[in-house]
Amino acid sequence: MKIGTAIAIYFVIWWTILFAILPFGVRAQHEAGPVVPGTEPAAPLAPMMLKKVIWTSIVSALIFGGLWALMANGYTLDDVPFLPKFS
Repeated sequence: MKIGTAIAIYFVIWWTILFAILPFGVRAQHEAGPVVPGTEPAAPLAPMMLKKVIWTSIVSALIFGGLWALMANGYTLDDVPFLPKFS
């Protein structure tokens, strides 16, 4: 796998995982008590973005590593049984 392809695949995996991790552990202002005037009551009280970015990077690296290991051992999309064959 070329470096540009690897970076692009990791980038897509990272953003997908980020959007999957974002809702974990978030409490809205209206759930926690008083709402700050001028803000949306459903706005997150403490989004903990640094923690989520770190977890996203870890999970993405594990998924990318697994994908890279499969590709390094000769597996391709043609090996997935339910996908059409591109020959």
